[in-house]
Amino acid sequence: MQGTEHHDITNLLVAWRGGDQAALTSLLPLVYRRLKKISHHLIRGERSGHMLEATALVHEAYVRLIDLEHIGWQDRAHFYAMCARIMRRVLVDDARHRNRAKRGGGAVRVETEELKRLPSGRAPQLVALDEALAELAKHDKEVAQIVELRFFGGLDREEIGEVLGISSATVTRRWRAARAWLISHLNDAAK
Repeated sequence: MQGTEHHDITNLLVAWRGGDQAALTSLLPLVYRRLKKISHHLIRGERSGHMLEATALVHEAYVRLIDLEHIGWQDRAHFYAMCARIMRRVLVDDARHRNRAKRGGGAVRVETEELKRLPSGRAPQLVALDEALAELAKHDKEVAQIVELRFFGGLDREEIGEVLGISSATVTRRWRAARAWLISHLNDAAK
């Protein structure tokens, strides 16, 4: 069943890319549960009453997704990765807005242990991680994508490998390097 669903998602993405708007309508019920899972992963640890709940995050991502044009969807993993990226942008935009509203920003200390469970839900840390990922992407775009897909997309090694066209062993190796770099970078930035 799962293989058939994966195939159906890919076919609907191809049809949507070809201009079939009905394919998007058919696609949403198939992907909604996974998108909710991704959104729960992203906002876990947020304070109670956070402005964006999991359902609202999925809906905001959907609104931004349908506004995108000319995306050459490769497959379902590529679709979920793009959705995760959009959700990340929504959360980071919200975190930046809250930081400006509260105190105008400032240096933030991110503890090494907290990196293991990022995003922690605290707006300054989410912004710090986003800035660190932008810096990492300047050095190695693929490694930054691995972090994004894992943290923000909830994709596993095999799915990340599928999206990036690399082996799961390579994903594991690069994930370890990325994690070490992020810990070092975030600790240096917090000093």
